[in-house]
Amino acid sequence: MGTERGGERGEGAGEPRMRARRGARRARKAVLLGCAAALLAGCASMPDSGDVTAVDPSPRSEGDSQVRVYGVPPQDGAQPTNIVRSFLDATTSDEADFRTATQYLAKSAKRTWRPFQVTNVLQERPKPEPKSQPSREDANGYTVTLSGSQVAAVDDNHAYTPEEKPYRRTIHLVKENGQWRIDRLPNGLVLGLSDFQRIYHSVNKFYFASYKSEAQEPKASRNVLVADPVYLRQRIKPITSSVAALLSGPTDWLNQVTSSAFPPGTRLAARDLALDDSNALHVRLSKQAARAGSAQCKRMAAQLFFTVQDMTRASKISEVELQDGSGNALCALTQEQAGRDFTPSPGSGNSGKEYFIDADHKVVAMSDSATEPTPVRGPFGTGRTPLRSVAISRAENTAAGVSSDGRSLYVAGMEDGIARGGPLLTSNGSAKDPDAGLTAPSWDGLGDLWIADRDAHGSQLLRIREGKSDPERVAVPGLGGRRIKAIKVAADGIRMAILVEDKGRTTLQLGRVERGGSAQHPELSVQELRPIAPQLEDVVAASWAGGSRLVVVGRESGGVQQMQYMETDGSASDVQTLPGVNGVKAVAASEDESRPLIADATEGIVRLALDANWKTVAKDGTAPVYPG
Repeated sequence: MGTERGGERGEGAGEPRMRARRGARRARKAVLLGCAAALLAGCASMPDSGDVTAVDPSPRSEGDSQVRVYGVPPQDGAQPTNIVRSFLDATTSDEADFRTATQYLAKSAKRTWRPFQVTNVLQERPKPEPKSQPSREDANGYTVTLSGSQVAAVDDNHAYTPEEKPYRRTIHLVKENGQWRIDRLPNGLVLGLSDFQRIYHSVNKFYFASYKSEAQEPKASRNVLVADPVYLRQRIKPITSSVAALLSGPTDWLNQVTSSAFPPGTRLAARDLALDDSNALHVRLSKQAARAGSAQCKRMAAQLFFTVQDMTRASKISEVELQDGSGNALCALTQEQAGRDFTPSPGSGNSGKEYFIDADHKVVAMSDSATEPTPVRGPFGTGRTPLRSVAISRAENTAAGVSSDGRSLYVAGMEDGIARGGPLLTSNGSAKDPDAGLTAPSWDGLGDLWIADRDAHGSQLLRIREGKSDPERVAVPGLGGRRIKAIKVAADGIRMAILVEDKGRTTLQLGRVERGGSAQHPELSVQELRPIAPQLEDVVAASWAGGSRLVVVGRESGGVQQMQYMETDGSASDVQTLPGVNGVKAVAASEDESRPLIADATEGIVRLALDANWKTVAKDGTAPVYPG
């Protein structure tokens, strides 16, 4: 393998500290891994001439890293096992079309190999195990077996799925013009985890939430966007590839509850996309897009805006303009319009406060600048109703709390002079065990309240419209005999994180909220539960920490408790490692990634701001939350 550096213009400055550190780590990792791969392959080269050029840390055009890793063509007389090893090395290169890798293939395989059909991710690079195969039908044939431990797979729609299992595949070689070449191999790629993390990065595509049976309600007809994470090659036309992935439609898991504003068949009409000098993006689309009306065109532009903004991150996009194939403007959406008319986190607002229950049973709020928490307005700020958990509506005008015995759910306004009122819901569970009663409640961005009853006869998930209607039962067909231990609904009301207990093991699952029936008689269900942190067998707490990210507290088998960020597709987030804190029982994060984490730990209520360590804000307290 070899490396090459260029002096391309940067993609913009001003990235937040957390993102900047992540970008720097990626750049350093790419340099080190690229050099290591080159040395291991025995083909590193050092230029002996040329000018020294400055390296811009945040590239702006296609290709967000100035380090390139390339494969090396096959050598004459190379033996089959070496051919396979070099082929695998070449598939980790930064060539868009795998031109070098295909040089290792026989003519027949060049026509049939589909490298993007699937990407199998192994814990380490696959190990070739040669096995001679003399046969009458293929006297010159040779088979090499690849083996390893698979941890995940990425499908042809770029969706990542954790998948732990043994990996074993064979590659067959024949002699062609006197040289060994691969004539039979599995479609797709097989990469070690370190190569995968160097080559790919996670990008959120955005699609509109589809509420179906409730779509006629004013609250549900908002332009709510849902993050759909995919993995794309980060140094191969990143802006273009993210837009192309967006146009291909939602991943299978979200397809039932989201929709795209782009007319079917819409494709890019321009080969390469890049931000211009004013950070505007001009996107030429195929003829299908020209048929869209003005309102639909704006929605298309919104999907593009948030998708590319998530991919670039370092640069704030000023405007997205959609054009027809001839370059004529169809519509434009500015940064201000995107933030005003569309939102990936409905109802989230810009809360500058965290909430928790203090030692006197009062629900209190605390801002970053405050030295002491202050009781909230309304009955929950008086301490007369002992609570074990609380949830603050995203508008921060209503609170929902579960009584200390886990039996009763109360909902009250956060205003002076309001009485608490009777319970809105009573658990069917035993009064002797609060953990067998109601979970902590959770508000979505549409104003609805969600809660689960953990009674011994089977968990029930419930929704309470606007926090005041009769509870509606929500089916969870994938739950089986397992028990719901805790829930946290996303702001979009489309996705729900669920802690599921089964035979003493607690795992974190993500479910998709589907709405059937009619507006008057909805039929709600949470479908296709899938693991978010499969390596953790004892998850204590989780909280949404962005459009497709959660912060998770748990431990691996035989390990100690840890706190980490996880993506909703089950992959580990590339956000910085979190410093440890002792005995965490609960954690809260904001969809605004600049806000600090807050946790209930051994030291009390502790807070973690960006670029800082954990700091105790209250020695006594429980149930820390952000609005939601």
